[in-house]
Amino acid sequence: MTVGKDRDDVTEDAVKHFAIRLMRYLPLEWVYIEHSQTKEKEGEKILSSIKKEDYVVLLDERGQDMKSEQLAELVENRMVDSVKRMVFVVGGAYGASDSVHLRANYTWKLSSLVFPHMLVRVILVEQLYRAMTILKGEKYHHE
Repeated sequence: MTVGKDRDDVTEDAVKHFAIRLMRYLPLEWVYIEHSQTKEKEGEKILSSIKKEDYVVLLDERGQDMKSEQLAELVENRMVDSVKRMVFVVGGAYGASDSVHLRANYTWKLSSLVFPHMLVRVILVEQLYRAMTILKGEKYHHE
């Protein structure tokens, strides 16, 4: 789930490439939330799309660093817990609202750098694909 446009000519091919690969392992759905005048309004829209039983991972620069193996472990643990849906949230240009932070089960920092949303989508879907190949013991991820 991400705030912003659903199309970007520069990154769209990369997102599709990794999304197709990822969907061999698990379903993927992108939900796009329109920009609002405040992050609180964006937060309300985000929260209205999240179900009570969802496991929510908020991507935020104040979150915790994770190695690819740790992401794989997080995904695997949610599968073991029978979580039906993990929701990865990318907030708007000014970050996520306090209410979204409170709802998040985990807050993940991709990097200390700040990336544009389109690039975050590429990194996110590639890392989820990498996590699944780690769990399956496939050779995509090289240690």
